[in-house]
Amino acid sequence: MYRINSKNAEEFIDHEEILQTIRYADSHKDNRALIERLIEKARECKGLDHREAAVLLACGQPDLNEKIFSLAREIKYRFYGNRIVMFAPLYLSNYCVNSCVYCPYHLKNKTIARKKLSQEEIRKEVIALQDMGHKRLALEAGEDPVRNPIEYILESIGTIYGIKHKNGAIRRVNVNIAATSVENYRKLKDAGIGTYILFQETYHKKNYELLHPAGPKSDYAYHTEAMDRAMEGGIDDVGLGVLFGLNTYYYDFVGLLMHAEHLEAVFGVGPHTISVPRICSADDIDAGDFENAVSDEIFRKIVAVIRIAVPYTGMIISTRESRKSREKVLELGISQISGGSRTSVGGYAQPESEDENSAQFDISDTRTLDQVVGWLLDLGYVPSFCTACYRAGRTGDRFMSLVKSGRIADCCSPNALLTLREYLQDYASEETRLKGEKMIWREMEHIPNVRVKEKAMAYLKRIAEGERDFRF
Repeated sequence: MYRINSKNAEEFIDHEEILQTIRYADSHKDNRALIERLIEKARECKGLDHREAAVLLACGQPDLNEKIFSLAREIKYRFYGNRIVMFAPLYLSNYCVNSCVYCPYHLKNKTIARKKLSQEEIRKEVIALQDMGHKRLALEAGEDPVRNPIEYILESIGTIYGIKHKNGAIRRVNVNIAATSVENYRKLKDAGIGTYILFQETYHKKNYELLHPAGPKSDYAYHTEAMDRAMEGGIDDVGLGVLFGLNTYYYDFVGLLMHAEHLEAVFGVGPHTISVPRICSADDIDAGDFENAVSDEIFRKIVAVIRIAVPYTGMIISTRESRKSREKVLELGISQISGGSRTSVGGYAQPESEDENSAQFDISDTRTLDQVVGWLLDLGYVPSFCTACYRAGRTGDRFMSLVKSGRIADCCSPNALLTLREYLQDYASEETRLKGEKMIWREMEHIPNVRVKEKAMAYLKRIAEGERDFRF
């Protein structure tokens, strides 16, 4: 039985409710009057529920689909403007005791190079990332209670925050590690993490268990209920995601939105971010073996409808996607992207040799951070290295209330420009610097609050004189 407020995974992600939703969407995919009403409802920027969103995803009318894409662009701009937040993953260890059939970290893989970074190696990686210009990292590690215990993760977070190299500093560490206990989530909160991220992979319980035949991750309920425990442990910024291609995209799309609705209903705040990765090849994993691959066109539609359904939530796309694919979805809903990424354990300070491979997946967008920043500027976006909200305590319901009201723009727009100026002065190539300076002065003209604008101008001047880390 579907119960949105339940703490039981099989009740707030109810299998029969998902099947009924898919049937409902299929039976109404050509109902123009209903689809147009849903589009108008979504225009109020208060979101749609999973059943309403499923109807938009099922819509096969070309003119109505164009309206859906157009609305996604409008909502994206209203909430996030033309800002794109930059980050990089940092893989600490690929030792893992699970047997996930889609991941090369699985226990039985004897060909992948197994690695675990020491604290000194982490220090070198972080300095390399700082020297690129990154301010925000996403920590990744395989699940291995012996080799990668929570104490190792906590020590690594402390190491990262403690490194100040030249003008560089990592100001926000997000964490993507296996489902754990309320006690351990409290420890992560106390360590000062930003967002706790955990991908569900698939919400289809039977397929989930087939994809995870052994190891702690095989426990569907424990994994699916992890965000509830994280919230109970004090982490009020959490990030959801599924791995599209493991199961039918309709099923996981609906499950993903139901999970977001559950968090909103129980804790008063939905997910801080939603990630939309697609299955990728890596080491002994061939993406072609998975029959539920999602086409580029369907992928665009998924991004657009998620943006419409949960307008307040940040959306993330990684270097799994190609430059072309990323460009197509930026305008439709994506607000965060990685740049200059490595998915190997190490590799920023010293690239891996040709005879070793510790990567979790093959990278499609191999450009440097500077090239990605320059590309975003060419497309009319403001690359942002901002971490101000977390550091100012604007998290959880405080952040969401500002986003939903639209007032967050008074902070985000100037903060993006301040951090862009830092990047341009400290790390950018001359070509990127010139593009970025033009963008800063162009965007300054669009800041409506006179006092904010004057203060931002003063901060920009002080950054040019060598000072750092101003924020609204």
